[in-house]
Amino acid sequence: MAARELARAGKQVTILEARERCGGRIHPLEATSFGYPAEGGAEFVHGEAPVTRELLREAGLSLLPIEGTSWAVEEGKFARQNSHDPHAAELHRALQELKDDLSVAEFLRQRFSAPKYGRLRRFIERMVEGYDAADPERASILALRDEWMDGGRRTQARIAGGYGALVEFLAAQCRNHGVKIHLGAAVAAIETSHGRAVVRGDNGSLQVCDAVILTVPLPLLNEIALPAPERERAAAAADIGFGNVIKILLRFESPWWLDRRADLADLSFLLTNMRIPVWWTQHPLDLPVLTGWFGGRRTEAMADLSEQQLIEAGLASLADIFGLDAKQISRGLVAAQAIDWAHDRFARGAYSYATPRTRAAQAVLSKIDDGVMLFSGEALYGGRDMGTVEAALASGLATARALLD
Repeated sequence: MAARELARAGKQVTILEARERCGGRIHPLEATSFGYPAEGGAEFVHGEAPVTRELLREAGLSLLPIEGTSWAVEEGKFARQNSHDPHAAELHRALQELKDDLSVAEFLRQRFSAPKYGRLRRFIERMVEGYDAADPERASILALRDEWMDGGRRTQARIAGGYGALVEFLAAQCRNHGVKIHLGAAVAAIETSHGRAVVRGDNGSLQVCDAVILTVPLPLLNEIALPAPERERAAAAADIGFGNVIKILLRFESPWWLDRRADLADLSFLLTNMRIPVWWTQHPLDLPVLTGWFGGRRTEAMADLSEQQLIEAGLASLADIFGLDAKQISRGLVAAQAIDWAHDRFARGAYSYATPRTRAAQAVLSKIDDGVMLFSGEALYGGRDMGTVEAALASGLATARALLD
């Protein structure tokens, strides 16, 4: 996004991409495996997302609103999800009264520690860990208040053709404007001197330039040698949360869950207290695919599992939910893939979230200084929906414009 903006302004731009593909944590999977352009990474367009939607209009791509019914399973009982809690009004009042930021966990301890709030606490903790991939002991309650009270990510859609189609459009746009894209070009070090920069690849390559925009996920900032001033600025990233996600995609011969419960015909999301707590379908598309989702600090308990073991854990969770034998379910399995983003060497996790110290950290990292080296990415987005593709696109656009200014 930054490269396209700079190239449109007549600048010579080179993209050094560590992977052998563009997209990063947008990770399109083989359509032949799952019967549609499946997503191993980002899948949904959250909220208003004005930058994303404008890009989609340019690319001639359309959005598919999320339809269907969300269900919850507790103690083996299925029920259409009702997020309303008898203490919801009290929660909203407490959030509106907040003046100073604190962690979600501390907020719950201070205001909702009584036993009668047990269900409310579990719901909030599950949303923070599962939805935002965040640690309740670190996540900012004010950031989540903005998300919850103002609609936040509740409006969701998918891109027809998947996010991969959007990445292809952006890459083509860059090339059309003369941008050079080098794949498999991981960066080992960046040096600056007298208003110029030298970027060293881990394969020994060198790029000399007037300015560098560094867009790697936060954990990778520690893996690139940086000049002392930029290293000091990069240290501020410790005050920005960064969570992990495990995603499991399972394609079956047929939607066997409808044989168990015909009332799940319009199932969109299934929320449970099982090991893999969240599942979703591709409804309204008629595809026998279930996607499992596990986020936040609890993914650490599965850190040592291989991809096959993660797939087996997904099948076991589904078997428990529906009262079936896991082997019975696996016999109808056509394709499967599991992605633990903590194991991805060029990501080390899924996406960022706000802590009470994040906005101050973002100000440090976003500072222009002499304009030779800039940081950008979804973790530096100052809007409501950190951790989203919209945040990444908007940050890249804003960084390019700041550099041009």
